[in-house]
Amino acid sequence: MEEGEISTLLSTYHITREQLPKIYHDDPAVKAIKAKPGDVIRIVRESQTAGRAESYRLVAKRPKK
Repeated sequence: MEEGEISTLLSTYHITREQLPKIYHDDPAVKAIKAKPGDVIRIVRESQTAGRAESYRLVAKRPKK
């Protein structure tokens, strides 16, 4: 997502980037779209009840064990 879209999203929901749900940088879907840690991605799913459901994730680096 572009910075303007991210700013609108965060102000609409009155949250910070860190409050978004996380998705790890080594997730196959994240690798496929070449997203990097710190990026915010939009996930769109078709839903029988909602029709179309959008969710947002912050790409995060997986913590070391």
